[in-house]
Formats: sequence, C-alpha cells, structure tokens
Amino acid sequence: MHCPFCRNPDSRVIDSRTSDDGLSIRRRRQCPKCGGRFSTVETASLYVIKRSGVVEPFSREKVMSGVRKACQGRPVTDADLAVLAQRVEEAIRQTGSSQIEANEIGLSILGPLRDLDEVAYLRFASVYQAFDSLEDFDAAIAQLRADHADRDAALADGDLDGRPVA
Repeated sequence: MHCPFCRNPDSRVIDSRTSDDGLSIRRRRQCPKCGGRFSTVETASLYVIKRSGVVEPFSREKVMSGVRKACQGRPVTDADLAVLAQRVEEAIRQTGSSQIEANEIGLSILGPLRDLDEVAYLRFASVYQAFDSLEDFDAAIAQLRADHADRDAALADGDLDGRPVA
C-alpha cells in the first residue's frame, strides 16, 4: 500500500476494525517515512460473470436498481432496497465462491423480494423467469396462495415461528 502523501511503498498497520456489516475491515495505517496516517478498507472480492462472459465486480447498487423497477408504485423504500441488496450479497458470500453467475444473483433476489413485497416479486419474476403466458402468472400466484394457506394453518395450530407451542 503506497502512502498517499509521499508515495512510499510501505506502511504500518496501527489499528484494524471490522465494519458494521462485518463484510470489510478498516485499517488505520502510518507511513514510516513521512509519518502520515491514512485509512484503508479491505473487502473480499466478489465478481459477477455476466451472460456475455464479461466479469465485473459485484454491486449492491446494481441489485437495487434492478429491483427498483419492479417496486415502482409499491410501498417499498430505498432503505428496504438497501436491506434487500445486503441480504442478497450475504447469501451470495455464504456460498464461498468469489465468482457467481448473474443468473444466480437473480435467483437469490427472488426470496428476499418475495418477503418484502409480493407484487414486486411477481413483476420481477415475470421478467427474470421470462413468463410467456397467463398460465405462468397463474402458477406463480397459486404458489403464493398455497404458501399463505400453509402459513395461516401453522398460525392456527399455534406454530408461530416454526416450533410447536408447549
């Protein structure tokens, strides 16, 4: 790491702290030549392999902008989208892979988006999964209804969080 003040190619780490989201490390450094102090942020690299074969760094902002269109006119805030993008990134990082195909990112968006807003989920899924007919929409809606019925039955049985009530 070059010193930003004197361009000396060496520096000494004075302090290291994990960021709030736990995905990066902030290091405080000091140059042994000029004594200047500066901070660096260290993150694990995560790359996206696009359909064309191009590889680019993962971007939460791209996830948010892709989902934002599906959420247009829905009661979804930018803060909600930021949380969704963070959940997607965390799920991708848990795979342990440093490169992921764009298609996998789309699949990992579907679950959190469904939890956030079902109408936005249907919009996103219709484009992402290339719905060709009304039957595709009917099947997706039928699955949502079945999931609601399962959840309602669990609530009626007193099983509020997946564990039996004693």
